[in-house]
Amino acid sequence: MKAEHIPKENINEILRYPRLDTVLMVEEFIKKHDGELKKRLLWESLPKKMMYQTFCVIIDYLFYSRKISLDAEGKIGWIYYPDQAGYYHKRKDLGRK
Repeated sequence: MKAEHIPKENINEILRYPRLDTVLMVEEFIKKHDGELKKRLLWESLPKKMMYQTFCVIIDYLFYSRKISLDAEGKIGWIYYPDQAGYYHKRKDLGRK
């Protein structure tokens, strides 16, 4: 994970950067529970425990890389579907500005 995806005010406060397998585990868990859980409950429900600060670094990275979003209730949803985006991008009947 590159530090540029993390807000600049939080870079000096990060104690540990997550390992790739941890980031992938969180991604898969979010995909499986798409739009069901808020941030705290998501952290508590993960199959592998981690420090909350490490979890927040992962969530920040996924948010700023536009893989997840938050709805009005604060629930986290997976929004990164590159195959579907390519399909809609190729359609001529859909207008873009």
